[in-house]
Amino acid sequence: MTRPAPDPWKGFRGVLAATLILEAIVVLLTLLVVTKIGDNGGALGVVVVLALAVAMIMTTRYLSRPWGPWLGAALQVVMIACGFLVGALGALGVVFALVWGGLLAMRRDVAAKMARGELPSQRQ
Repeated sequence: MTRPAPDPWKGFRGVLAATLILEAIVVLLTLLVVTKIGDNGGALGVVVVLALAVAMIMTTRYLSRPWGPWLGAALQVVMIACGFLVGALGALGVVFALVWGGLLAMRRDVAAKMARGELPSQRQ
């Protein structure tokens, strides 16, 4: 019985999923700001925060698809746009957009090295 070849992207998808879960937790913590501090969108702000957190958690399911990481990146754009309603989301969106930009750049570099056969696991 032969073993299937290991998926070289499995670990990277784990990092993306962990980033999204961490981000969802941080976004949910903004509920403290939305509910306590003045003009932060009120009930609509709470709904936006909850919807963003649920979208981030649900996106982890699709990270194995080719468009999955880009869906995660698109959530960062949505979060920055939601900053006009809840200011804390805009600031967090910028920070996490930089993280996602770094992760996607790393993904591109690893894919290029993999295509050239330069990964340590590809050497013999």
